[in-house]
Amino acid sequence: MWDTSKDYRLLVAEKSIDLFTRTIEGGNFKGHWKKKLAIQTAREMGRELQAIIYSYMEPQDLLVSPQISTLKEKIEKIQEYLGGEDWSKHFLELANRDEKEKLEENIAKVRFFLNTFLNLEKRISLGPINDPIIGIDIIVGEIMSVSKHPQADNLLICNVNVGLRAMTIVTNDLEVKDGNHVAISLLPPSTFMGVTSEGMFLGAGEGILKNVDGNLGEIPHGIPLDALNEARNLVENFLKG
Repeated sequence: MWDTSKDYRLLVAEKSIDLFTRTIEGGNFKGHWKKKLAIQTAREMGRELQAIIYSYMEPQDLLVSPQISTLKEKIEKIQEYLGGEDWSKHFLELANRDEKEKLEENIAKVRFFLNTFLNLEKRISLGPINDPIIGIDIIVGEIMSVSKHPQADNLLICNVNVGLRAMTIVTNDLEVKDGNHVAISLLPPSTFMGVTSEGMFLGAGEGILKNVDGNLGEIPHGIPLDALNEARNLVENFLKG
């Protein structure tokens, strides 16, 4: 019997709901959008998730459970309440210069929540895996541009193509270049002196992995196991925080 109460996929999803509601309640998201409905639906998702966490169902049975279908419907509703596919663009357009830094951080937190649930089925389909790393997505990206961090000489800001969109990753590997194919762990976002990083590059030994095999936005092939260690620790810290 699979112990769903200890399934990292479900625990990270549960924690992401709390992150989302706190972000939405405290964030300066301007414009006409359905804030109350978004929060209400997220809380409803929490109740559905609780039923799954204590179901002790095998992963293959979870995939066909009504709760998983309901979660998928509700996360799509929340995206609609936020403003549709271009929700983040609309919020950024309404923010003034002084607000944008904090708003970008909050948008990244909301994206983490949405991504956690939108890809939940895909992670569950991998079967009974008891490893913190299964709680998040690991994907392939291609670095499109690199710039110096305006406040830190030892950090670079990377614009990364992950298939359906671009994302920002801050790294301390000063050898990254345009065209590098990298592996990204989609962790809860972190802000480094005013710049929000939407995840972390995987690395083993010195520097990050720069020639990762796999399609953009999908699971990379042949990642060394020790390259996952830091991401594992950060998942555990997120669950404890």
